[in-house]
Amino acid sequence: MELATPGIGLIFWTTLIFVIVIFLLSKFAWSPILAAVNARNESIDKALKSAEEAKSEMAKLQANNQALLKEAQSEKDKILKDAKKEADRIISEASEKATSESNRILKAAQDEIQAEKNSALKEVKKEVAQLSLTIAEKVIREQLKDDASQKTLVTKFMAENKLN
Repeated sequence: MELATPGIGLIFWTTLIFVIVIFLLSKFAWSPILAAVNARNESIDKALKSAEEAKSEMAKLQANNQALLKEAQSEKDKILKDAKKEADRIISEASEKATSESNRILKAAQDEIQAEKNSALKEVKKEVAQLSLTIAEKVIREQLKDDASQKTLVTKFMAENKLN
């Protein structure tokens, strides 16, 4: 049983060595170990705080990016709307100009056709008058071949002129 129960000397020396080791550790080792642990805790806290700050900064940047994206989208929509209005206006103006120009050309063509028609009618009248004169001249020459016919015609004309 002696092996199972330690002796007083062993307990004394074990306790004395334990106290000396605790004293030496507290004097030389605990301060640096605790300082290192505290420094490590502080660096972990700083890292967590900077991670939180980075996270909040990223959230702010993302919100700013979303706002800029919405603003750019609305600007794009506005530019497209303005461009469509301008295109519609240009198309409308071009259509009005084309209609106006076609009306002007049509009016000029109608005027030219009317002038050509009037000119042709004058020419036809002139030709008809000329032809009538030629026919009348030939008929009168045929009827007035002899002197008696000429005298009768002259008397008839004089009688008509006296009445007028």
